[in-house]
Amino acid sequence: MNILVKRFFPVLALSALVAATQLSSANAAPALSTVESDELEMSYSLVTSEFYKKVDPQVLLDGARTELVAYLEKNGVKSPNLPVLHAAEDPTVNARELEREVSAVVTTYGARFGSRNLTYEAIGGMLASCKDKYTTFLTPKEYAELNEGLDGGNFSGVGISISVDDKSKLLKVNEVIPGGPAEKAGLQADDTITEIDGRSTRGLSTDDDAKLLRGKEGTQVRLQIERDGAMIAPVLVTRAVIHQPSVYSRLLDNGIGYARLTVFGSNTASELTQALTKLEAQGAKAYILDLRDNGGGYLNAAIDVSSKFIPSGPIVSVESRGGSNTQYDAEDTAIAPKPLAVLVNQYTASASEITSGAIQDDGVGELIGEKTYGKGVVQTIHPLPDGSAVKITSARYLTPRGRDINQIGIVPDIVTVEPKGAQLGNPATDTQLQSAITYLQGKLAQLGT
Repeated sequence: MNILVKRFFPVLALSALVAATQLSSANAAPALSTVESDELEMSYSLVTSEFYKKVDPQVLLDGARTELVAYLEKNGVKSPNLPVLHAAEDPTVNARELEREVSAVVTTYGARFGSRNLTYEAIGGMLASCKDKYTTFLTPKEYAELNEGLDGGNFSGVGISISVDDKSKLLKVNEVIPGGPAEKAGLQADDTITEIDGRSTRGLSTDDDAKLLRGKEGTQVRLQIERDGAMIAPVLVTRAVIHQPSVYSRLLDNGIGYARLTVFGSNTASELTQALTKLEAQGAKAYILDLRDNGGGYLNAAIDVSSKFIPSGPIVSVESRGGSNTQYDAEDTAIAPKPLAVLVNQYTASASEITSGAIQDDGVGELIGEKTYGKGVVQTIHPLPDGSAVKITSARYLTPRGRDINQIGIVPDIVTVEPKGAQLGNPATDTQLQSAITYLQGKLAQLGT
């Protein structure tokens, strides 16, 4: 998520990164391209300067060598002969030592395995030697998928989020994307899609269902819908290009506005602002912010989201290597105060925990659900020239009251267990949501509204 804090990932400008970290590659062996040499040097420089704990240069070099040996042996090379690496005090010398090692491997085995793959293995091994599960190498495909997950991707479809109902094994509509084709055709959250173009959805996976629902822009798909236990007339939906949102919202009974955040991406704060504005216009008297299963995202998104409910004061403190501490305060964008419940569970992590911790510490809302994941460290993602990237844990964060929740998590104010098979967001089966509604109804009764 993930990010980067699940994702938070402040991304540095590549031009500035290159200027700050690029080392001379004049002595690089010809087996490596200039890009590959630069990526090795940049990765070494970044992990030694930005990892939130001091790292042993010899450990990094050994990590690269060990990973290369393991990769070659796994792919049929018996007893690969790789030079032993010796770290020096000068980081430039160490970066060149790493470069020479990979060059030697590429010279011997590059024709079989490719210089790019071997370079990736060396960088990955170096980062893995930090023994931090969040400090990793991302291939171009993995980095693109991460960005798409955080910032939303575009696809041609009908505009719904889906799941498979545990009991009926039929396709369930979780959310309908506002303004999308499905909403225009009259589909609603909690509808059951029994057939797609005449094919039963019973027993299909969500991937299978998604393939049937997606298609070329402008084409139509025929859906058979079951609503509230009764079949309704088939619905024709014209596919269109959809941008996957990160915020889903609707007004529940008794004037309770519900907003579920799937990730803390670059558009999340603006999407939440639009959702809250719409709910306010519909007469919302209280709010539920659902952060369950939200693995995190960008630090600035967590600050922006928190600022919608916290009018002033600290949101989070970030402690970097060497003990330097940066406090981020609310941005004076808060909505009018109303009763607030925040839903959390064991998969509420990272940026989600920043927002949860800030709301709990500030006292503007009640956390309901189960203890959160406990990811209190921050990652910085650095793009590399070929589209790959290195993700490095660069800091830890503390809640406004100075709590370090890493590997501890946040205990909610009202503990409610999530039952197996619950349909999150459906008041009929979601006991945590029911608990939040009950809490808010009590608050509204106290206020006489």
